[in-house]
Amino acid sequence: MGYLLMFLMIGLLILIHELGHFCAAKCVGIPVRQFSIGFGPKLWKFTYKGTEYRISVFPVGGYVMPDIEALNDYFAFSFKGRVLFSLAGPFANITAAWAGLLLINLINSGFGFHSLVVLPVTQLGTMTAEFVQSIPILFSHPKQLSGIVGLVAFGGQQVGVDMVKLLSLSVLLNINLAFLNLLPLLPLDGGKIVLDVLHRFRLPVQKLYVPVAVAGWILLLGLMAEVTVNDVSKLWA
Repeated sequence: MGYLLMFLMIGLLILIHELGHFCAAKCVGIPVRQFSIGFGPKLWKFTYKGTEYRISVFPVGGYVMPDIEALNDYFAFSFKGRVLFSLAGPFANITAAWAGLLLINLINSGFGFHSLVVLPVTQLGTMTAEFVQSIPILFSHPKQLSGIVGLVAFGGQQVGVDMVKLLSLSVLLNINLAFLNLLPLLPLDGGKIVLDVLHRFRLPVQKLYVPVAVAGWILLLGLMAEVTVNDVSKLWA
């Protein structure tokens, strides 16, 4: 049961991230072609106001597909709108982390201004600072990283069905997901913001976008593959 809860929780955190992007797109006027819960072939769908909403076969996270045909169409939207669209996913995860801390403090300390207002904000700031400081160490020592396989295995063993432990781990993962996505590397949200800023200064970034994004995907997929191999090795050790 603990492994299933961890798997579902990871999927939920990714979905929260994509919901942030989706809500921002609707607010700033970026049309959305598809919003999917899960990946892969569709199980069920309906269309509303030009957006196809679907539930897909593999129930891990989801995705938002803007309704644009070419890169120039994306850059045609306002600079503010594009940056808000990119920031909304990480912001959604930070908000979810804050909500998790609030629930933990409510369970442990009950109602109170300090436990429900002061403490969650302080804890969120401390955990964020600690994570940001650890980023160089994580990327210089990739064996310390864990992917979905390792997280599910660790969570299933250590967290089980304990609600407070599960909430605590969700807070950490939300913070990780938010700030890793803000790294200045395409196709991550931070990389898109960097390109938007360069485009703001009228630099010809359109020609760089695709090759830089492809290089970023190769780097991320390679890192994910190495992390997955490390996770499996640890499980079989």
